[in-house]
Amino acid sequence: MTLTDVPTYLLTITRMTSLEDLWASHEARMASYGFDRVFYAATRFRTDRGMGDMKDALILTNYPPEFTGPYLDGGLFRDAPMVRWAMVNTGTRSWREIAEDYRADRLTPGERRVCEFNALHGVVAGYGISFPRTSARSGHGIGLASTNLDQDAIDAIWTEHGAEIELINNVTHLALMSLPYGAHGHRLTARQREVLELVADGKTVQDVATVLGRNPATVEKHLRLAREALDVETTAQAILKASVQNQFHRYTA
Repeated sequence: MTLTDVPTYLLTITRMTSLEDLWASHEARMASYGFDRVFYAATRFRTDRGMGDMKDALILTNYPPEFTGPYLDGGLFRDAPMVRWAMVNTGTRSWREIAEDYRADRLTPGERRVCEFNALHGVVAGYGISFPRTSARSGHGIGLASTNLDQDAIDAIWTEHGAEIELINNVTHLALMSLPYGAHGHRLTARQREVLELVADGKTVQDVATVLGRNPATVEKHLRLAREALDVETTAQAILKASVQNQFHRYTA
């Protein structure tokens, strides 16, 4: 692979309208560099105490369930050295630095536990990229790892192709952030989305009922179902989450 084909690839992915297609393309592209494991996480609901509720984050990965279960559902990610680094830094970081901290006993017990968990699953070599934050509440990063190569080989690949890999990941990240997303069960139906959009435009329940030719009770029902789908308590929260997840203004031909 040469740098000359990168512009063509970037043009292709910026034309994609499906998050699933874009992610599949990115997995394949990273695998061509030797990174067979990819983990992307993005949130716009950070708090002062951490990444916020993971149900509100966009998580994309090709790690197997036996890894993602303990790592995500079990909460190991909260102690992951690369995640902690990405929360306060932007740019790239080699996993070599983490390995050196592990050997020098500079990691917390929780961080050491994550390193040992990774090693158990054959994930010991890679790079992390933390993307620039668009607000104090946002956080976006990607981990690129290999289960087939050691860190020396990965660092050699990065020396030769690191600039283009970082460029591709940055553009992919921006493209992902422009597409609609939502965890399973957090996606709105067309009617729920339409009702929320109208309320977001400043219309009352009665106004929405008039516009749609429905009664107010039906509109209230759609708003309630939208709140449930987005796992929030108020309509204002539902509007915010749907907006952040780009679920508004989605139309099909």
